[in-house]
Amino acid sequence: MFLLPETRRYAVLGTGALGGFYGAKLQQAGFEVHFLLHSDYEHVRQQGLRVQSCWGDFHLPQVNAYAAVEEMPPCEVVMVALKGTQNALLPRLIPPVLAKDGVVVLLQNGLGVEPEIAEYVSPERVMGGLCFISSNKVGPGHIHHLDYGSILLAQYGPDYAAQGIPPQLEQLQADFQRAGIPTSLSPDLMMARWQKLVWNIPFNGLSVVFNADTQQMIRDPETCTLAKTLMREVVEGAAACQRLIPDSLIEQMLDNTQKMAPYRTSMKIDYERKRPLELQVIFANPLRYAQQAGIHLPRIEMLYQQLQVLDRLNRGIPG
Repeated sequence: MFLLPETRRYAVLGTGALGGFYGAKLQQAGFEVHFLLHSDYEHVRQQGLRVQSCWGDFHLPQVNAYAAVEEMPPCEVVMVALKGTQNALLPRLIPPVLAKDGVVVLLQNGLGVEPEIAEYVSPERVMGGLCFISSNKVGPGHIHHLDYGSILLAQYGPDYAAQGIPPQLEQLQADFQRAGIPTSLSPDLMMARWQKLVWNIPFNGLSVVFNADTQQMIRDPETCTLAKTLMREVVEGAAACQRLIPDSLIEQMLDNTQKMAPYRTSMKIDYERKRPLELQVIFANPLRYAQQAGIHLPRIEMLYQQLQVLDRLNRGIPG
């Protein structure tokens, strides 16, 4: 166990719908934040970040913007908000910017990435951050936050063993809450990730297959029934990994989706823009964990196969 330094610098790797929003909120609250950008670098360097939010719009005219991690200062908290399709870059991106007494917070959907990061960052310095937010990047340096916005933080442990609530998690919670971000803590990262997959697997996947936003899916009886069937299968996968999710979570998530403003999932947006889909972390890794635990999830496997074909056809990649 360890404590983070009292003065903490934040790095955001991936200044998009998530990283741009949470990083901007931290800077707005007075924290020193450093943003890694790619296509938006020149625009953000000159004009800053603009956040259109249901919590209140704001503009940061000046931010610390970088095109390369080698130019960034060492930071005590490195927030990874890149798409899972870019995870092969992480062994190169994280070490140069991570301070020797710092931590990595993975703000991604899916399962199975923390063990990869722990291969070059000691496990006690790896955390998962689960974002419950409807947010899109709608233009260069322009984030549109539609709904929700909370974060759940949990400590990684080898083989996803539950770690309880170490003090560094509480330090980060205090920072995020100071920035106006509702933040809760979980003692079990794998449980938290499976719980989020209960929503992400059906609604991200079906949004591509049916070309539909959340309201179109939840209002269509057949699609809603199919989503619920997939949700139950995710619960079965979690149970095989010794994580028991109550059935009440399914009804709660369906109810929340019903109340949610119409939302195009991140996977649907990636598909529309002909970008690679985050199939490895959201589908392949959970299926692998379930199979290693001795269970097959046939409906999720079929949806995964459909998405692989659609992704290849969409991007013109031969089968």
